[in-house]
Amino acid sequence: MFSMIHGRKAILAAGVLALLSAAPGFAADPGKAAKAAKVERLPLPDGNDFPISAAVTVKAGVDTYFLSGALAPVINKDAPKGSVAAYGDTETQTVGALNSIKGTLAKLGLTMGDVVKMTVFLVGDPSKDNKMDFAGMMAGYKQFFATADQPNKPSRSAVQVAALAAPGALVEIEVIAAKSH
Repeated sequence: MFSMIHGRKAILAAGVLALLSAAPGFAADPGKAAKAAKVERLPLPDGNDFPISAAVTVKAGVDTYFLSGALAPVINKDAPKGSVAAYGDTETQTVGALNSIKGTLAKLGLTMGDVVKMTVFLVGDPSKDNKMDFAGMMAGYKQFFATADQPNKPSRSAVQVAALAAPGALVEIEVIAAKSH
């Protein structure tokens, strides 16, 4: 009886292994799995060089990291608390928020090149008739993405919001990063 049950378990295990090895993305060889696990970035159509990806695919075998929204640090402690002057203009705040994200990613063993998705929340700038300063955000963004040192482009959304949690903040950025393990 024991050998019959044991034999059935061995046959069942062999069958499960055979089914799994035929499944897409599964590899009995860990090296093969590592090669199959990657992040793919789809460029924008028609040779558009805008510094974002149309889409990013994160395949199996990749760790995904969700970073909370980051604000820029106060750069002018003499400015009134909660003022735009305390944090700087949109470009300055974008650079500050992205440097904060860069620091968080480094603590996780990641780089800005591992960012696959970004959401940028922009408050209307009082000096720009309360409209979001998209050009200022892009000037800061381009210092981190689609550069010679860091060519990877995340997929990205940018939206204007009524306000952020910190008075005077014009920019908050959240990202998702992914890296093969």
